[in-house]
Amino acid sequence: MVEVVLRAVRVDVGSSTPLLLLEEVAGERVLPIFIGAPEATAIAYALQGIKAPRPMSHDLLGNVITALGAQLFAAEITELHENTFFANLRLLRGRDEINVSARPSDAVALALRVGAPILVNDDLMAAEGKIMDLDADEDDNDVEPPSEADLVAELREFLDSVRPEDFGQ
Repeated sequence: MVEVVLRAVRVDVGSSTPLLLLEEVAGERVLPIFIGAPEATAIAYALQGIKAPRPMSHDLLGNVITALGAQLFAAEITELHENTFFANLRLLRGRDEINVSARPSDAVALALRVGAPILVNDDLMAAEGKIMDLDADEDDNDVEPPSEADLVAELREFLDSVRPEDFGQ
């Protein structure tokens, strides 16, 4: 498994769809994963440390895991099948390991909330990882990289303008 960090949540210009950019910790590859708008919002809230007055779904799941005496050991992006990414939540309860299937966006949102590592299958990263210079635009223009607040503002602007028909459903 390759450890990654969430480098950015962006909106793909061509499709107007939120996109996770997961960058390997000890390398230069980036795994892009398209996600839904609600999940992008949940991830943006986690990045900003925004606490809702009542638990959101990912907060609730983290609370349930803790209440059951377990902890999230890792969120793993495991495979790509027919243009759909799959993930697992690796939970530890005592000496038992429990694997729970999840969408990558939910796995990342939960991992961010509880401080668990995010891992990508080696073969998946080799096949789908891209070499991307995420700082190229900033380096060329001597501009500071966007802050998390700027990324959240960009995402909120997208969410304010998106319509259901934009997703072809």
